Amino acid sequence: MICLPAADPGIVARREEIVAALRELIGPGNVVAEPLRLAAYETDALTAYRQRPLAVALPETTAAVAAIVRYAHRAGVNVVPRGAGTSLSGGAIPAPDAIVVAMGKFNRILDIDYANRCVVAQCGVTNLAISHAVAERGFYYAPDPSSQIACTIGGNVAENSGGVHCLKYGLTTHNVLGVEMVLPDGEIVRLGGRYLDSGHYDLLGLTVGSEGLIGIVTEVTVRILKRPETARALLIGFGSVEDAGACVAHVIGDGIIPAGMEMMDRPAIEAAEAFVHAGYPLDVEALLIVELDGPAAEVDMLIDRVRAIAESHDSASCRASTSEQERLAFWAGRKAAFPAVGRISPDYYCMDGTIPRRELPRVLAAINDMSRRYALRVANVFHAGDGNLHPLILYDANSPGELDKAEEFGNEILKLCVDVGGVLTGEHGVGLEKRDLMTYQFGERDLDVQHRIKLAFDPALRFNPGKVYPTLSRCAELGREHVHRGAERFPDLPRF
Repeated sequence: MICLPAADPGIVARREEIVAALRELIGPGNVVAEPLRLAAYETDALTAYRQRPLAVALPETTAAVAAIVRYAHRAGVNVVPRGAGTSLSGGAIPAPDAIVVAMGKFNRILDIDYANRCVVAQCGVTNLAISHAVAERGFYYAPDPSSQIACTIGGNVAENSGGVHCLKYGLTTHNVLGVEMVLPDGEIVRLGGRYLDSGHYDLLGLTVGSEGLIGIVTEVTVRILKRPETARALLIGFGSVEDAGACVAHVIGDGIIPAGMEMMDRPAIEAAEAFVHAGYPLDVEALLIVELDGPAAEVDMLIDRVRAIAESHDSASCRASTSEQERLAFWAGRKAAFPAVGRISPDYYCMDGTIPRRELPRVLAAINDMSRRYALRVANVFHAGDGNLHPLILYDANSPGELDKAEEFGNEILKLCVDVGGVLTGEHGVGLEKRDLMTYQFGERDLDVQHRIKLAFDPALRFNPGKVYPTLSRCAELGREHVHRGAERFPDLPRF
């Protein structure tokens, strides 16, 4: 079982004082303190774990965020940043002695700059809203996580989110040009801007994927792309998941980089088809969705090459989209796979690990063996092109011991990912879920470096406490040895 962050009883005892101070800072209507209303913030999409926060602040401006953080810094109160709460790793689960700073009111697109092909948006703007805002001019924002209708761009920055098109167009880190951020002492800084790169430390790269540990992002500048001339998708069925995995490795090995390359196994196929009626074949063990984009002649040629590779791996069926409506239907099933699986099981535990593509057949076979051993079903849905696995472990939380068993199963999958040369996470982050596995992937020296980076930003260890690092006592020890404070930490950053 995951241990949730423990409360500091001294801070909890000061709750009324803290709530009163927040109301004074940002107005009574922007502070949530009533028990029933706080319940809405007690978990994120890792719903197996819940913990009610001390209070919730709903700021409307960057200055208000800075004021809250400065107060928390002075008062010795922990802070948990929160976007839409769609994190699957427990990254936004609060601590009982922490102020949750919920960024839902930061929901405006501030500028669309077609000349520089970028959009400046507040952190609470949803991922999909950016593409909608520029669609009329034929542009879009490439990272497209399955939760894009709800997840926010600030949350995407925190988790370095990906999506079905990350194989060709990259994760969030490859598509963010700049951020405005409030540091743990309340200082406001800007990293990057409307240009490709800066001559300073790559603190922007450090911020993307930092999981709320080093600051609160309030504004994001993202790169937008022109929509390709043509996009078509192939729906390829296989008699075994091993054949499908081998096909994935062959396609990439042949020098083809699809816009997206997704894989689903039989349980996921059946659930998705029953949910959205996308036209998926139901007589196969695995399904690949391979999208090619670019000039029409190039796309047609690549479709023929991928079809030939699939046939060499004993594909059972192969169907190419002939219209934009059909292409979107192929993707609709994949994007709805998580909620679809929710219809066939009372609960599921969504994993996230990444492996070398060549190991796909071996790892999928091992997951099937684990499924039989743990007596828990698994639906596999993942970004096959870059080896990012999302096994969905089906269980019933009302059945005693099943959650514990699902967690053990998930831990074994993640350890296998590391054992074959992969990593613990591809896009969901570490959060609470994978925190206690960090020592499996990283040695003491690796973690010391990560601790020192955390301390450079947050020497008091008050931002998103209990997340990512299982070795906080070591982190505190390093903090006593050497702590940098003030503007001399990063003297070249634009400050406000």
